[in-house]
Amino acid sequence: MNRALGLAGVIVGFGGALLGICVLAVGLRTKRPSLLRMGRSYAGVVLGGALLAFFAMERALITRDYTVQYVFDHGSSRTPPLFNVATLWSALEGSILLWGLVLAGYTFAVANKFRRRLSDPLVAWALIVMFAVAVFFFGLMLTATNPFHGVTPPPGYDGPGPNPLLQNHILMAFHPPMLYLGYVGFTVPFAFAIAALVTGRVGEGWLVETRRWTLFAWMFLTAGIVLGAWWSYEVLGWGGYWKWDPVENASLLPWLTATAYIHSVMVQERRGMLRVWNLSLLCATFSLTILGTFLTRSGVVESVHAFSNGTVGPLLLGFFAVVVAVSVGLIGWRGDRLRSPGRIDSAVSREGAFLANNVVFAAFAFVVLLGTVFPLIVEAINDDRLSVGVPYFSRMTMPIGFLLLFLMGIAPVLPWRKGTGELLRDRLWWPAWAGVATVVFAVAVGATGWAALVAFGLGGFAAGSAIRQLFLATRRQGWRGLVGRANGGMVVHLGAILVGVAFAASMSYVRQAEFQLEEGRTATVAGHTVEYLGSKTVETANRVELIARVRVDEDRVFEPRLHKYRVDGQTIGTPSVRVGPTNDVYLALTKAPSAEGGAIGLRVIVQPLIIWLWVGGIVMVLGTLLALFPGRRRRNPLDPVSAPIPAGASGGPPNDDETGDAAAVPDRSTAAAASDDGPGGDGPGGDDMGGDGSEGGRDPDVDPEPEEVRA
Repeated sequence: MNRALGLAGVIVGFGGALLGICVLAVGLRTKRPSLLRMGRSYAGVVLGGALLAFFAMERALITRDYTVQYVFDHGSSRTPPLFNVATLWSALEGSILLWGLVLAGYTFAVANKFRRRLSDPLVAWALIVMFAVAVFFFGLMLTATNPFHGVTPPPGYDGPGPNPLLQNHILMAFHPPMLYLGYVGFTVPFAFAIAALVTGRVGEGWLVETRRWTLFAWMFLTAGIVLGAWWSYEVLGWGGYWKWDPVENASLLPWLTATAYIHSVMVQERRGMLRVWNLSLLCATFSLTILGTFLTRSGVVESVHAFSNGTVGPLLLGFFAVVVAVSVGLIGWRGDRLRSPGRIDSAVSREGAFLANNVVFAAFAFVVLLGTVFPLIVEAINDDRLSVGVPYFSRMTMPIGFLLLFLMGIAPVLPWRKGTGELLRDRLWWPAWAGVATVVFAVAVGATGWAALVAFGLGGFAAGSAIRQLFLATRRQGWRGLVGRANGGMVVHLGAILVGVAFAASMSYVRQAEFQLEEGRTATVAGHTVEYLGSKTVETANRVELIARVRVDEDRVFEPRLHKYRVDGQTIGTPSVRVGPTNDVYLALTKAPSAEGGAIGLRVIVQPLIIWLWVGGIVMVLGTLLALFPGRRRRNPLDPVSAPIPAGASGGPPNDDETGDAAAVPDRSTAAAASDDGPGGDGPGGDDMGGDGSEGGRDPDVDPEPEEVRA
């Protein structure tokens, strides 16, 4: 029954997406709004099919229905309940099923959100793109990654369960779904970008439609990456959290391009510039999610994160190639319409800083992509194994990280169009002193090494700039000074700074040692004393746990463990960590004592400031939530044309740019009417799908200190 239900759900999802494409295409060709409005119904059909397939697989796992091949291969009566549910996304076929469910959910959400605009060709084309992506992934479930193949289990059969590493920590139940919500979520802005290119409506309206969807996906991808690093730290026993593993990089790459887009899209909304950049970044982000899916599910890389080899690799690589070709072709086709009506007046301006930010993030993504993909290309051509390890990534990304911290300090205080030396001097006074004070404090507490000190100084400088902006906003607006895209973005900056500084500290000052300790003996590492008190054995349904009791600094007792799984005899270590605000003491068993007792092998790692990595990740997610809420509406967006208004011409009141230049601000209704954005496609600040979260009157992002302008 589970097989029949699941296969029926996949067929319904595939058929609904395929019929949705056909009906919408006919509706567009014949200009029949009634057919276009049916897109919502087909989105519901796709979601219903995905839910049915998902329910059938979870039911098969919970009831241990070993007639389903996937449950036969990965289910077990000995798997704890939470991890039994999570088994669905612990292997290739189930992970594609989860992808299909999340994609169907996003497709239905888009169709429901724009239910009053389904006859708009822009929305119709966006739904066609999302249906096309759904056809591909549901097609995979019908062919190469069918999760509902049947099998006849022998009498008394009990499956092996998921990979022991994937049932060793609770984070495994949350890390993959978070990544999928981020990965798949970028399908929405990609679909609207393709729709804008196809319809030729490449103005700023489609950006407004997708801003919150992009932030939503970015937030989940950020949370997924942080949870993945935390899982690695808590489970793998090596004391680290990021090893530049190809599969780790696969999640970082779309995050980098999406972060660049989130910054540069503001320039297009405010000034009408960087249109090609923004379309390219969105298409690159979605393309990189497909490439990341290929890396994790094709078996081309060896990683604790990667799934086993299968026939799905060539299909994913082919889909990636199609996405890239279509994106590049459409951008080239619409090249004339993508010319920006404005230009950057000065490098010392907000838009100049955002352009520099784009270049830096693009360089970061290229460095990571090269280090990840180049060994695979060499192996495919010459059949030679080439390793690109941590030294390459550390050496290449360190200066980029420094430059990003510097831009995070500079950009928030820059005005649009053009800044002056006097204005920058005034606004950077306190951030600069914050950076100096941070370095002095770090040296006073014993920090050494130029790289770490530079990171601390730039982190203090960027944090001072962000805190200054938040202080000015909250002084004028109260609690609303924390809400909106600009102010929420400053909170995200603070979280990113915490992550960057903690990363630099943990990489620079980690101390570790390994000991053979007999019961009652002690050892010392970096000023911390550990004492081995003894061990015990605990048996559970699926494993035998050897638990060592270790006292740290004559205080609490911690219990690092070795888990030996019954099915395959694999032994997995589970560290125990004493968490502190200044450092973690990380304990991992490397050797079990003999049956008669004896010594244990114990690895002790002292990691400074690790907790601030996780705190920084939480702050970034919180800041994104604040950015999702709209602030007060900006009444007078800047004219996208750089040239000042001719004398005597009408064009509304002068804008309130920090520099006080009197470029024309078009009348709001006139600008909206002239826009080629279609129904509801209002410019920055529009309501549909979440208008701009910027502030009205004097925008703190544009003019945080009017008195400085007068000065």
